[in-house]
Amino acid sequence: MRTVIQRVSEAKVTIEGNINGQINIGFLVLVGISEDDDENIIIKMANKISKLRIFEDEEGKMNKSLIDVNGSLLSISQFTLYGDTNKGNRPSFTKAAKPEIAERLYILFNEELRKLNIKVEEGIFGSEMKVSLLNDGPVTIIIDSKEW
Repeated sequence: MRTVIQRVSEAKVTIEGNINGQINIGFLVLVGISEDDDENIIIKMANKISKLRIFEDEEGKMNKSLIDVNGSLLSISQFTLYGDTNKGNRPSFTKAAKPEIAERLYILFNEELRKLNIKVEEGIFGSEMKVSLLNDGPVTIIIDSKEW
């Protein structure tokens, strides 16, 4: 599983001209699921992100979590995080999970975050989405389960 986490002041996802999800202070998380991922990895990633301390405390140090700042999370499925360009210029996505598996695990990821008392907005899996954000910092963190 690979995630790109952006600390935002606001973010939204629009599908066919309609806002599907919108947050203020929080995280925009692009979620990539690989063919090797399972429920355990999804749960571990949700826990890791819920505790990620990238909001500033009173002294200006990154020391507060999403829960500490009462933030929200906008979750966007993103199979292109597994784009492989090692051979040529056209990405291969063979390492991304098949859609039926990825969708189930993406839903589980969002459910696990909600169980951790995080307000989660989301896009629609497999849809053409327009995502906009106001990156705060900017702060962008990549977490890849292969590195654990």
